[in-house]
Amino acid sequence: MREDIEFDAEGTTLRGWFYKAEGVSGQAPCIVMSHGFSCTKEMGLEPFAEAFSAAGLSCVVYDNRGLGASDAAPGKPRLEIDPWDQIHDYQHAITYAQGRPDVDASRIGVWGSSYSGGNAFVVAAIDRRVKAVCGQVPAVAGRRTFEANVPKEFWQAAWDGQAADRLARARGEAPAMIPVVTADPTQLAVLPTPDAYAFFSAYEGTAWRNEVTLRSTELGYEAGEFLKFVAPTPLLMVIAKDDNVVTPGEWSEEAYDTAAEPKRLVWIPGGHFDAYTGEAFEISSSAAREFFFEHLSHKVPDSALV
Repeated sequence: MREDIEFDAEGTTLRGWFYKAEGVSGQAPCIVMSHGFSCTKEMGLEPFAEAFSAAGLSCVVYDNRGLGASDAAPGKPRLEIDPWDQIHDYQHAITYAQGRPDVDASRIGVWGSSYSGGNAFVVAAIDRRVKAVCGQVPAVAGRRTFEANVPKEFWQAAWDGQAADRLARARGEAPAMIPVVTADPTQLAVLPTPDAYAFFSAYEGTAWRNEVTLRSTELGYEAGEFLKFVAPTPLLMVIAKDDNVVTPGEWSEEAYDTAAEPKRLVWIPGGHFDAYTGEAFEISSSAAREFFFEHLSHKVPDSALV
């Protein structure tokens, strides 16, 4: 029930998959789904999309620009994480979904995990085509995350390196790069924790690459600030109790408290990457499935809750 798709994002081709809603003969609600920092769609999103489609929800799953199967924007390098480009691409993916004859354009949900969990909240806050939003283990506090992951004595060096990189790129030089994860605690990386290394290193040799541009680490993106603007769109936040990679659970809960009703908070056991497997996956995927059914369907079929 999955087909390869591609669609235009104002001059950039994005590629991914469309999961047709099972058991639906006419137009179905659709969930637009995107992954976390530097990830590709193959890194744990299929089970969520399969769970949603089996319950009668279509899904658009795609690679962010410059990653995986998607093209980079003209004039920009691959492996660059620009949150606003990704937010706008969510909107292009919504437009693509709305243009399909098998999708009900009035019933669009947005789902994101990790970095895209934060992006999903921003999209829901600025685009009223979104009728429900779920952010799983979301990145909502950019500056606090930087300050927690990078020792204070290295802050100035990081900022100096970013400034030097901008000057070098203005001279036409290649962008500076930085590893996403590392097994060496003395090496600088974006996500320098052992569980991040364990998750990402399992995808060595795939479309994923263990590097992003240094510019991808610049401060200035605070997705959590948009939570207060999501209402009246229904919001679901899924938080891992022991998340120490992107946003600790208590930070996410503080951000959640700034959002207005209607909203729902679900806790899952384990750390950040446990959301993709085992008990935590079952809790998270079931909560999201039921949430989207509640807000995108007139009635939750009994079969969808088994």
